[in-house]
Amino acid sequence: MLTARQIERLYDAHAAGLFHYIHGIVRCEAQAKDLLQELFLKLQHQGLPVVESEKAWITRMAHHLCLDWLRHHGSRQRAEERSAAEPRPMFQEQQDPDSAEFARRVGRALDDLPPEQRSVAYLKLWQGLTFDEIAAVQGIPLNTAASRYRYALEKLRSLLRPLYDEIQP
Repeated sequence: MLTARQIERLYDAHAAGLFHYIHGIVRCEAQAKDLLQELFLKLQHQGLPVVESEKAWITRMAHHLCLDWLRHHGSRQRAEERSAAEPRPMFQEQQDPDSAEFARRVGRALDDLPPEQRSVAYLKLWQGLTFDEIAAVQGIPLNTAASRYRYALEKLRSLLRPLYDEIQP
């Protein structure tokens, strides 16, 4: 069992990234908050084993909670339909109209990725996990993690090419 101070440290270090990861899967802010709370309650009661990467281990726990939730609340297709119906910006609101438009278009491109590619891209780009850690988190082979990332980048490049061409001097 973890102490309040240990839970506080883990929460401060990982909660924001975990929330965004969970929300990217379940596509419901309230449910993402509930799952994040459930994750930290589990951590408090079961403790944290000695692991090579604390971040990867906690993210794997979050991933499994999300999979359990998806199994319980419907098929992957319904999750994808919710995802399309409830786009959530990946970036903070911007004061500058050009920055806001850029963030909106990048966020929309990320939303257009298949969920498997989007989650791998998120873990790699925003969480800074290695492909080994991503494979462990998602329970997939290392090559699958790498290829999903590569496909995600290729699709993002094609979706964002007009934006790139537009902002080039």
